Amino acid sequence: MPVEHYENFPVASLLLPRRLRHPVEVIYAFARSADDFADEGDFSDAERIGKLNAYSAELDKIDQAKPTDSPLFQALAEVIRLHRLPISLFRDLLDAFKQDVTQTQYASFDELMDYCRRSADPIGRLILHLYQTATPEKLTLSDQICSSLQLINHWQDVAIDWQKNSVGRVYLPQDDLIRFGIDNADIANATNNHAWQQMMRFQTDRARDMMLAGAPLSYQMSGRFGAELRLIVAGGLAILDKIDAVNGDVFRYRPKLSKWDWFKIGPPALLKFK
Repeated sequence: MPVEHYENFPVASLLLPRRLRHPVEVIYAFARSADDFADEGDFSDAERIGKLNAYSAELDKIDQAKPTDSPLFQALAEVIRLHRLPISLFRDLLDAFKQDVTQTQYASFDELMDYCRRSADPIGRLILHLYQTATPEKLTLSDQICSSLQLINHWQDVAIDWQKNSVGRVYLPQDDLIRFGIDNADIANATNNHAWQQMMRFQTDRARDMMLAGAPLSYQMSGRFGAELRLIVAGGLAILDKIDAVNGDVFRYRPKLSKWDWFKIGPPALLKFK
């Protein structure tokens, strides 16, 4: 299941077949380290972009079959070659991480979804390619699940994201804030009034609809992968329920799943049912 702070990635889960644990770990190492360049530490924006550009240069070497001195990219090159993974998906991830450095607000939901297309959807697509089941239909369903997970993480972390940039990072679409009579000052002041609660319920409903639209993929996939997906879908929906339960007050309470939540979610999710 997803671990640490890269929420959308199943890292060498026991539910993964043994043959796929190493490639998943390598892809995770790439994504996690690149995401940390964008978000963690005390680097300047120029240093963050420089580190991400260096990763892009390493992907160019892989694409051109050139050698590298980096153990991470040596391992990644082998995984890409053996599993015929589209290198464009890794470029999309880097592009999204760079955007996190340079862009702090999103004018509309469509603009945010374009970011999700590059920051979240490549993960599900890479997993489907590893399983050799990347059909157009399954890729579309996977995108729905991954984008929903990204939105859920954004809604969980409104307060945390605000602190990640000197001018405040806000993933909530600005046109939605305006429509509900909210501005960035309300986020800075942790305002949980009726307007905020209505706006957050609108966002959780939208993410829930998206997750449910992608959920059929978890029934189309057999064995461990299907079980993993059902757990991920159930977990995401449970977090949305927790956000609703506190009336969107993610300033004072960051909804997350406890061991007891997983105990309740796990057994039905692990069963394959229609």
